[in-house]
Amino acid sequence: MPNFEGPLDLLLYLIKKEEIDIYDIPIASITKQYLEYIELMRELDLEIAGEFILMAATLIRIKVQMLLPKPALEEELEEEDPRAELVRQLIEYKRFKEVAESIEEREAEQRRLFPRTYFEWTKTFEKEEIPGDALLKDVTMFDLMTAFKSVLDNMPLITTHQVSTIGVTIDDQIEFIMDQISKQERIGFTEIMSQFEERVVVIVTFMAILELIRTHRIRVQQASVFSEIWISRK
Repeated sequence: MPNFEGPLDLLLYLIKKEEIDIYDIPIASITKQYLEYIELMRELDLEIAGEFILMAATLIRIKVQMLLPKPALEEELEEEDPRAELVRQLIEYKRFKEVAESIEEREAEQRRLFPRTYFEWTKTFEKEEIPGDALLKDVTMFDLMTAFKSVLDNMPLITTHQVSTIGVTIDDQIEFIMDQISKQERIGFTEIMSQFEERVVVIVTFMAILELIRTHRIRVQQASVFSEIWISRK
């Protein structure tokens, strides 16, 4: 997926989600959340790129450095914050992303403009209605992962368990999702997931959504960051 770019994207996403000062990152908290996302990827059997594992190791190293007691020095030397290099990388990457997004916005704006020219008036133009999805924006992989993690975290705790085979496949859930969105213009991610009680069914349904996105059969959007995710036919 094009939005699933790299570990710096995930870190920036977590920093924005928690409203953290990028210059004063609570490394223990961010490391914990980062590792939770890595574990979630493992549970979904998603291929985890080496750069994500490397960043996890970097975060753990920084965390350990900050926990270790500082040795007593004869002369007090001001040591560099262990987070400094990571902060520099994040700020530089954030600037590149902002410039890229600005260029994309200008490109989209230019597509809506046409040079003035002569034409004959052939009909009366009616006021164009703005579709509802004009207010929605495409979501990132991390938005999807956050919504999925929220569903798993809010599932009722089952104290007893009976081993049985649950006959559900990705193809079954793809058919289920397409049937759901054929009945209405769009459906909420939470509404789909709340119909299931078994954790394995929720996981398979999420993988079915990923497959539908990969094959360009659906689109996932939201009105603002961290708001409800909407699924519609592409």
